[in-house]
Amino acid sequence: MADQDQRDQRDVSAWRPRVPGVVEVFHAHFTEYAYPMHVHEAWTLLIVDDGAVRYDLDRHEHGTPHDTVSLLPPHVPHNGSPATPGGFRKRVLYLDASRLGDELIGPAVDAPDLRDPVLRRRVGQLHTALALPGDELEAESRLTLIGERLHAHLRPRRRESPERRDPVLARRLRELLDERVVAGIGLEEAAARVAAHPAHLVRTFSGAYGIAPHQYLMSRRVDRARRLLLAGHAPAEVATATGFYDQAHLTRHFKRLVGTTPGRYGTSGRSRP
Repeated sequence: MADQDQRDQRDVSAWRPRVPGVVEVFHAHFTEYAYPMHVHEAWTLLIVDDGAVRYDLDRHEHGTPHDTVSLLPPHVPHNGSPATPGGFRKRVLYLDASRLGDELIGPAVDAPDLRDPVLRRRVGQLHTALALPGDELEAESRLTLIGERLHAHLRPRRRESPERRDPVLARRLRELLDERVVAGIGLEEAAARVAAHPAHLVRTFSGAYGIAPHQYLMSRRVDRARRLLLAGHAPAEVATATGFYDQAHLTRHFKRLVGTTPGRYGTSGRSRP
């Protein structure tokens, strides 16, 4: 049993990202460990990648298969234990009240497990962004849209007409991103600068230009990096000069957009007469 406890502890990672509203990110693989009854001050947004978890919430039993997103409200006791042989692998976000308010606690208690493939995919994408320093704008954008979708599940509204396009708002955000290519900007600050709700801002920009704000910003940074690399600058120097967190951050986005690494790209340019 002691050996098993040690293995479980090695399969745990936790950190607090630089993203407003996220109290903690927690990834774990437990084979036998069972949580006793406990409460959290924050909202618990849980996905299970392997296996399944069974848990009691407000004296009712629930389960979390891999295609489910579970939202456990703050201050409500719950437990958790493996429901499948081999345990379970989970990824958890703890969110503060700026993302989900107390008015949603009752609906979340009544229906904590959400079968929503789009929401499940978005939560997984958010975890990927949170694990990569320098992708905070992407994480904020994804978290904003996730919060909006959670609200829609817990407090469904009557069907409304589609949002009208707002090219002026989209252009204002693009101009702001162009001004802050290197320094970057958080979604909440950008929304405050243009007087718009963050979720509306992301949807408006994406609808107008066919690309999300974080993708636009990274494209602009990669373009600048290409010019500097062809001018003979080293990748590490280019990463700092173009707003990337570090050389690894530059390499990841550069390879995604250009199809090769910054080092190879710069070398190919110098090999020509």
